[in-house]
Amino acid sequence: MDGRNKSLRWKQFFACEAAADPLSEKAHTALVGSLYRRRAALGIGAVTCALASAAVAFISDIVLLYALTSLLSVIAVFRILNASRAAEGPEDVSPVKLELTYRLGAFAFSLVLGLIAASAVALEIDPMAQVLIISNAIGYGIGICAHNAARPTIAFGQLTLVCSPIVIAALFEGSVAAAFLALTIALLFPAMYSIVSSIFRALRDSLHAADRSAALAAEMEVIAMTDPVTGLANRPGLNRRLPEVLEQAEGLYQIALFWLDLDRFKEVNDLKGHQIGDAVLTTIGQRLSKLVEGRGTVARFAGDEFVIAAAVESRPGASLLASQILGEVRRAMRVEGERIEMDASVGIALTPDDGTTADELMRHADLALFEAKAVGRSQVRFFDRAMTADLNQRREIEAELRLALTREELTVHYQPIVDLATGRIRCFEALARWTHPKLGEIRPDVFIPIAEDCGAIVSLGNWLTGEAARAAASWPSDVRVAVNLSPLQIRAPGSALGILRAIREAGLPPERLELEVTENLFLEDSPHIALFIEELSRAGVRFALDDFGAGYSSLGYISQWPFSKIKVDRSFVSGARAGRKSDAIIYAVAQMGRTLGIEIVAEGIETRKQVRLVRAAGCTLGQGYHFGRAVPSEIAAQLLADERTAGASRQARLRAG
Repeated sequence: MDGRNKSLRWKQFFACEAAADPLSEKAHTALVGSLYRRRAALGIGAVTCALASAAVAFISDIVLLYALTSLLSVIAVFRILNASRAAEGPEDVSPVKLELTYRLGAFAFSLVLGLIAASAVALEIDPMAQVLIISNAIGYGIGICAHNAARPTIAFGQLTLVCSPIVIAALFEGSVAAAFLALTIALLFPAMYSIVSSIFRALRDSLHAADRSAALAAEMEVIAMTDPVTGLANRPGLNRRLPEVLEQAEGLYQIALFWLDLDRFKEVNDLKGHQIGDAVLTTIGQRLSKLVEGRGTVARFAGDEFVIAAAVESRPGASLLASQILGEVRRAMRVEGERIEMDASVGIALTPDDGTTADELMRHADLALFEAKAVGRSQVRFFDRAMTADLNQRREIEAELRLALTREELTVHYQPIVDLATGRIRCFEALARWTHPKLGEIRPDVFIPIAEDCGAIVSLGNWLTGEAARAAASWPSDVRVAVNLSPLQIRAPGSALGILRAIREAGLPPERLELEVTENLFLEDSPHIALFIEELSRAGVRFALDDFGAGYSSLGYISQWPFSKIKVDRSFVSGARAGRKSDAIIYAVAQMGRTLGIEIVAEGIETRKQVRLVRAAGCTLGQGYHFGRAVPSEIAAQLLADERTAGASRQARLRAG
């Protein structure tokens, strides 16, 4: 039983090197490298043994010992040169070849040294010479076990080859002392087995832990560079990949950077749920990856934004690829039974004209995307140097706009909306005006879009509503005030309560407030819009549909929402569309308004002729420069007072007559 256990232990020992197999090639290389790491010790050991052998050969003057010493010296020189070569360029030689070379040299050296010591015992030379060579041989065998513990088969193989000949020679010698020498040497084997295996396990476990840590670090790096939803590169992944793409393309072809922003993706998430939203992103990511496969890379840069870097031959080639990108985005998809159609805006920057570094291209593509979104949805824009100046101006205005309210630079002007039958003012539209102390007057069509982009429109809209309500509270009770609302203001949490609080604090009855919204608002089909309109309508606030005919006009909006007024876009009255066809359209809208009990306002009236035309068409109200421009609140109040005074005078004359 004991013999079987010993056999098992020996098998485990010689198999312990195999435990290193699961380690990476890097770990195996490290273990093999440890064989060559202590070259000085290897050289000293080889020289010491060679000198001891030479001394024994000289003392005994035996040809066999001279021959074995010469062979040992040659092997020693070979091992020292091999160790030096391995230290200079181990990357040029495979670990397997390095280990094999070391193993052959080590085994040869150990065997020859063991044979020299055994010969010294067998030939009965000078006792001190025997002690010299035997002590050197055994010392070498013990020392080499610690030195080569990283590869146990080499360590134990050397110990066996150097000691076994001595044990055999001692047993053949036949004396009691020789027998005890053989026994003590034999006892070295289990002792050195324990030491070697202990050192090897420590090395193996250390390398295995380092291997696992490296693998985990690599895995974490991949996770950190990958978008979890789409499996594409994320922002850090793109930041790492893009410079590589540019470097590979340098001097060979152009790289076009497409920054793509999905239109109305937020509504998909809000209405359909995040699960469907994620599926949409994944589908679009897969389509884009397939489109540029082999010539570009795709990353999900932010929530609904993708960045594509692709090789192109020219600017027209980039334009064609942009069309293909939009085609993939617009292609209808079915997710969990839902048919979903998306659209996108795209900004493009192209090497080398728009930049040669990743930062330049990203910055310029972002500017181009900003311009694409500024002119409307589903647009494509290439970067232009003028965009940088425009951006700087926009940033300056944005920064100043945030301070304008606190510095009281913003004011409210009021443009009259008159009754076409009587000429009396029925309503004033409240319009924000901004006079900057240095920049002068900044037009609403400049700062309102900037306010919408930076989120300041919510504060601006709330302020405008409050100011308009306070001014209207001092007007005659039959005159209303109209305020334009931004979709962002409507979506803001508590926006309806904010408006009701503003008119309550101003003392204005809800029915005297009109909120003007555009048709584009209803394209989003958001539940927030329905709740907003329902809550305010229930309180008595009136709603007007502004710029009717300028966008995606639909009679469905009119039947679905509680509009009390429709404002026909100025382009039908005084713009390029004005003419016989536009007159017919105004007439049709006016007749519809009469049937539904909705007032129709003609915008942009500038001449008496236009007054007669829209009045004949059936419009009930008019607005435009013909009736007056927007004026400060005190002048608006004076206009109403003058109108009331003139009306009272006419009535007095009638009574006197």
